[in-house]
Amino acid sequence: MIVEKERIKGVIVGDDHERFYCDSVVIATGGLSYPATGSTGDGYELARQVGHTITVLKPSLVPLISKEKWIKELQGLTLRNVEATAYIKQKKLASEFGEMIFTHYGISGPIILTLSRHIIDYLEEYPLVSINLKPALTEQELDKRLIRDFDLYKNKIFKNAMNDLLPKKMIPVFINYTGINPEKPVNQISQDDRKKIRDCLRNFQITIIGCKEKEAIVTKGGVSVKEINPKTMESKIVNGLFFAGEVIDVDGVTGGYNLQSAFSTGFVAGCNSASVK
Repeated sequence: MIVEKERIKGVIVGDDHERFYCDSVVIATGGLSYPATGSTGDGYELARQVGHTITVLKPSLVPLISKEKWIKELQGLTLRNVEATAYIKQKKLASEFGEMIFTHYGISGPIILTLSRHIIDYLEEYPLVSINLKPALTEQELDKRLIRDFDLYKNKIFKNAMNDLLPKKMIPVFINYTGINPEKPVNQISQDDRKKIRDCLRNFQITIIGCKEKEAIVTKGGVSVKEINPKTMESKIVNGLFFAGEVIDVDGVTGGYNLQSAFSTGFVAGCNSASVK
């Protein structure tokens, strides 16, 4: 960019450094998400060159990679109406209720993508994601449900008595997770066994060791909002320079909020940059 006396004068483009002179410039180059589309972070460098602060850049709303090898056995399985809670060293970070999906490398889906915003800063510490598979039931209600189901299937073995509680694909993984013999007759399931099952249904843990950076929906971090006038989206450092979209240090949860942020900041930046003289 061409800047003189803290005012934008134009831009320099291409390998031949062709100059285009103008009264205003809008940087709306996106973040680091989806680099195949051209979103390679060039806007951050342009802003940095003229004095702007770029906060730490990280992927956000991103699928998570798990440590557990059995996760591959659940690939493609979608869970609905579950609660996922992220922990770091037993400290709760956040909880989300809704839908998730297992992949060959870990977990994804709406509630996982939203949780990733809280987890991304702690990946080196192996955060845990705890899945409550029956969040609508209290522990007492869940125990009554187990007693009812096991009474119904009292003449079967354990691995054939969970069809009413869990998706078929999840049953062998879950039973292995409980540590209870899958061949154990249901009429021999003890009170302690039921407690193990309840605990696992309410706290099915997955260890997170990384994320799929190239699949991140948005970038966390960017041009510091402290250096941008929120009423006009104009730089407080260089007159005539405006910012819009993901290049700014703003990221939201899933549900269209990031698109709305891009549309709104783009509208404001466009209107105000057009009026610069």
